Amino acid sequence: MSRQHFRCNCLFLAVVAAFSQTSMVLAADLALGEVTVTGTREGQLIAETPATVDVIKEDAIRTVRPTHPSEIMGQVAGVWVNVTGGEGHQTAIRQPLTTNPVYLYLEDGVPTRATGFFNHNALYEVNLPQAGGIEISKGPGSALYGSDAIGGVVNVLTRKPPAKGEIEVSAEGGSYGWARALVSGGNSFGDDAFRASLNLTHTDGWRERTGYDRQAGTLRWDRAVGDDAVLKTVFTFSNIDQQTAGSSAISENDYKHNPRTNYTPISFRKVEAYRLSTAYEKETADTLFSITPYYRNDSMDLLANWSLGYDPTVYNTSNESYGLLLKYRMDFAPLRTRLIAGLDLDNSPGSRRENRIATTATGAFFTKVYTGYTTGARIYDYDVTYRGISPYVHGETSPSEQLRLTGGLRYDNIHYRFDNRFGTAPIAAGGAFYGQVGDTSREYNHLSPKLGATYAFSDRLNGFAAYTHGFRAPSEGQLFRPAAATTAARALATADSAVGLKPIKADNFEVGLRGKAGEGFNYEASLYHLVKRDDILSFKDPVTGATTATNAGKTQHRGIELGAGWAFAPQWRVDGAFSYARHTYKRWVVSNIADYSGKEMEIAPRTLANARLTWGDPGRALAQLEWVHVGSWWSDQLNTFKYGGHDIFNLRGQYPMTRDVKLFANVHNLLDERYAESTGTGSGAGGAIFQTFAPGLPRTLVAGVEVKW
Repeated sequence: MSRQHFRCNCLFLAVVAAFSQTSMVLAADLALGEVTVTGTREGQLIAETPATVDVIKEDAIRTVRPTHPSEIMGQVAGVWVNVTGGEGHQTAIRQPLTTNPVYLYLEDGVPTRATGFFNHNALYEVNLPQAGGIEISKGPGSALYGSDAIGGVVNVLTRKPPAKGEIEVSAEGGSYGWARALVSGGNSFGDDAFRASLNLTHTDGWRERTGYDRQAGTLRWDRAVGDDAVLKTVFTFSNIDQQTAGSSAISENDYKHNPRTNYTPISFRKVEAYRLSTAYEKETADTLFSITPYYRNDSMDLLANWSLGYDPTVYNTSNESYGLLLKYRMDFAPLRTRLIAGLDLDNSPGSRRENRIATTATGAFFTKVYTGYTTGARIYDYDVTYRGISPYVHGETSPSEQLRLTGGLRYDNIHYRFDNRFGTAPIAAGGAFYGQVGDTSREYNHLSPKLGATYAFSDRLNGFAAYTHGFRAPSEGQLFRPAAATTAARALATADSAVGLKPIKADNFEVGLRGKAGEGFNYEASLYHLVKRDDILSFKDPVTGATTATNAGKTQHRGIELGAGWAFAPQWRVDGAFSYARHTYKRWVVSNIADYSGKEMEIAPRTLANARLTWGDPGRALAQLEWVHVGSWWSDQLNTFKYGGHDIFNLRGQYPMTRDVKLFANVHNLLDERYAESTGTGSGAGGAIFQTFAPGLPRTLVAGVEVKW
């Protein structure tokens, strides 16, 4: 093979991969010319995307070297990711901080989990520190991606193979037993190029009994097929073993004076996640054909800390997926018209095995410390298979040079098949009753439209407006694992009501501006108004005391998001992100005496901010000071207890010893502020209610060395 042919194939691989399922990495002051893939499932200029899509580039990830997803995700306006232990997290994107399935997580455009088997810790199932970038599309994305894409879509991009042979090794250590080794390398050979990455992480945990071990890896192989097609195969795995305090909150006194204490040291979470996909894309001057078969296998063993006080169990959930993503795009010369049609297929059999446990503890009420447990009777034992068939269409056209119109429609046919090994009689265990339903199936059909427009006022300013609709189908746990009840009759009623749940719907209206001013200054601003209907809430019958789930909630989410960056001098730049939002219960009645309608939602700060002052260059010496602000929030639905918010500072830097050896260090919470990752309430003697706090990480240091060959 000639050297010229080798170089052409390497260039073709890089270009096709960039436009298909990775983002172009351009200079920060060229935001309007940047390319995103999440908005339409293929390369599209941000300037012609009628949505708020933020791109975290590979350079930013390699500068931050995140030990937790919160350290990199918080750089985006309106995004808050908290820490629940290890790399566990909850997310808030145009929603309060939540564990609910209102976000869709992708890896190179392929969902990391099937609908119905959502994991709010989704980002620790992805090799984030070794990613090639992250794209966050905020607001509903159901018109392209289907269920769960209400608050936003997070697409983690794999790192592309190198054009020539390279190996990178970094080793780091830090506070509380932190240790991590990252190894990555690859090469190109004619029509083929590959990259392999390995992530080995350990920490003792800063709170008592919160150790964490992780092994994760990514293997990507790109192959040029002829002159106009490319194959990209990605295999990823994550193995996680963690003792977790999670969001296990403690009393105010312990929060202030003994924040390392953990009331739930017996809790744990063990996760295995494997994914394999092969994307074939063939592109001509006017068309593109793409087909991506994929396989996923997820399993989790969990002893949940949040339910130890009222429903202590240990369980395993597993899910296997066989899916296919099909897409065909055609471009037409008149009006720069583009038409994309696609079909998503997903067949995902899964299961749940759950046992009641008997716990031992010291103390009482909300400060009780759980010291041990024994496994009791099996309370749930079922198989459930998710099947999704989802065609969609997306179109774009330009009636004028400045105006770009887009529209899309997706139809989702979702089916659950449920096989229960227990039949219909409630199971009694530990003084509670667990409702059962017989073998059954549930089917949902939903249309998700979107409309949008972008307008170029000049080559330095453009705006957009959009309407998007989103939905999420009930998860397998909501449908087939209802809440425990105090009698067999109530358990049966609870199970019957759960299986009748309907999808949640969301409608979002949004406008925004993007632009550049002067040299090196770029900005983006957006306003959104999102309403969720048929939200799932628990209703407690005041007469019978039975708790049933019902689609009776309505919430409203409104806000403004601002982002800007300014290279104000050679080697100096400042970047900032700010958001202000109000999250409100419009209709939320859980009994005849508990009506939260009109109240602000809990753990929903109005303000979020992030600012970074950077000196240097990611390729050479660099220092960065970061300010993170999280505003006050209510701790309960009645808006009785309020957390005042917090401000923390982080410092990071790197220094090249030689061309191939680099030292780096990060200091989190530089001023050692006491702050909370989340809050709640607990009951004490006589029914008194107290505020509780899940403490955030104190000042910590991580330092290491990176070597390249």
